[in-house]
Amino acid sequence: MKTLIIVAHPDLQSSRINRALAESMKGRPDTTVHVLYEVYPDKGIDITREQQLLDEHDRIIFQYPLYWYSTPPLLKQWFDEVLAYGWAYGPGGEHLQGKEIGIAISTAGTAASYQPGGFNLFTIRDIAKPMEALANYVSAHYLPPFAVHNANHITDEQIAESKAAYVQHLAAVRHVQTADLITINK
Repeated sequence: MKTLIIVAHPDLQSSRINRALAESMKGRPDTTVHVLYEVYPDKGIDITREQQLLDEHDRIIFQYPLYWYSTPPLLKQWFDEVLAYGWAYGPGGEHLQGKEIGIAISTAGTAASYQPGGFNLFTIRDIAKPMEALANYVSAHYLPPFAVHNANHITDEQIAESKAAYVQHLAAVRHVQTADLITINK
């Protein structure tokens, strides 16, 4: 299975956790790490190139920091432009059908803050429902989310644990509708 990891962090070099996660996947067999903000610093997305990358892979993982309960702006733009009518959905839009789609996100808050009654009121699974809906809309299989919490206060040891957990998650995760969320750094 060929995996495409689309990393969408506006300043990856200053992100200890997202940079570490991306680096842990580089050079792995059948894995492509594609860093959007490096490839498109001017925000001019090459739609044909992006669609070709998607066609070449069986599993797509969107890796990003949670921004106001959503994705960073360039990833939203990427969705709007790349997942086009007639390509990703609608008549002739079968390019993502049967593929696997998942997310790997980092949060500034603790895992406890992403629980019912916690500071953010909702679980990561709840907050990620738009991504699950996206996968459903393009007839792809949604994978359980991978999340690393408390990113602003993460230790080197926790980063090492997170990297190992990420590699393990991607090796073992399967699309099931009742799968549990993988949470790191509580």
